[in-house]
This record gives sequence, C-alpha cells and structure tokens, in this order.
Amino acid sequence: MLRSNPNVQNSYEFVCLEELVPQNHLLRKIHKHIDFSFILEKVKPYYCEDNGRPSVDPIMLFKMMFIGYLYGIRSERQLEQEIQLNVLYTVVLKKILNRLYIMSLIPLI
Repeated sequence: MLRSNPNVQNSYEFVCLEELVPQNHLLRKIHKHIDFSFILEKVKPYYCEDNGRPSVDPIMLFKMMFIGYLYGIRSERQLEQEIQLNVLYTVVLKKILNRLYIMSLIPLI
C-alpha cells in the first residue's frame, strides 16, 4: 500500500541565524557602525523610573521603525509580518521576536 504523510518531520537541522545573513549586508553594516544607545538618553525624560508599567525597549522600537522606513514598509501589519518572517531582521534586532511581543509594539508605532 502506497502511503505518504507530508506532516512527518524525519530529521532536525541546527542552523545559526548569524550565518544565514551575509556579513556585507546593509543592515548588518548599519548595526555594526551605529551605536543606538543614544536613543535611551533621548527618551529618558518621557519614562517614569519608579512606577508604571514596564516599558518597551526604545532601541528595539526604533530599529523596527528604521527597518520599516528603510525598506518602504508603510503598513504596520506588514512590518509585523516582515519582522516575523525575515531572518535578517531577527539578526539585526538581536532577538527572536514572537508575535505577541510584536503585536504589543505595533500600536505604539
């Protein structure tokens, strides 16, 4: 009897995300040469230090907006999808962003 089950995964492959993105890619060069820590000082007056809800990382939010601007992604929903699906963005953002985290950031953009 001929039987096929396309849902079965027979093997695992370990991949380093850093190796998937070329070293000479524009976003990698930007990330290497620009220190984004200045953003924390710029936004510090707008955050309360001792009460309130935990804040979203302003650097992460800025990098997400920067990616959207650089690649002409005008839709916040499309930006969310691109960040989820594109390995390059994951490497540049230096976090594996899950859907809930991204969706919590989008209304702030």
